[in-house]
Amino acid sequence: MARTKEFDPDAALQSALELFWLRGYEATSMSDLVTHLGIGRASIYATFGNKHELYLKALDRYSETHNASLLHELSQPGPALPAVRALVRRFAAEAGSPDQRAKGCLVTNTAAELGAHDAAAARRVEASWEHIETLLHSALVRARAEGELPADRDPRALARMLLVLMQGLRVAGKASDDPGRTRDAAEQALHLLD
Repeated sequence: MARTKEFDPDAALQSALELFWLRGYEATSMSDLVTHLGIGRASIYATFGNKHELYLKALDRYSETHNASLLHELSQPGPALPAVRALVRRFAAEAGSPDQRAKGCLVTNTAAELGAHDAAAARRVEASWEHIETLLHSALVRARAEGELPADRDPRALARMLLVLMQGLRVAGKASDDPGRTRDAAEQALHLLD
């Protein structure tokens, strides 16, 4: 008879996500995970695989949660451009916030830490960015169709610029305690939507 799991795998995955998000992949050891999750190494391996597989599952969880939030923000009825502006401003405010400074964004952190040498992590980063770019592009196409965005603006190019800006805001926010830097950068970029 198979033994029943003595822990909640969903809660353990969320706990692992939080630890990886705070410390990064390389700085988190299996011993750290055992201690933080409160479950044995064998249980971690049996449920999630090795540390790398657990990290990728945590990254997938993070992306699913955060991308669903972005979809909700950008697909509300009504004018699209205010939603795009609010999203960029939120990213800037979060990046400049002391609460977020330590953690940043797990996808952006992964791009910086693992993107150049970990193909599986890089694919997940690219998928997340592609999703955000698509959401921004759709909102900007809608804004242009409704006359909120000038007809000569390229929604795809603007979506890409905003994606890169938002990721850059996350990086700058981790390294700077000046919230004006991220706020000013966001406001200057948003002038391109006028």
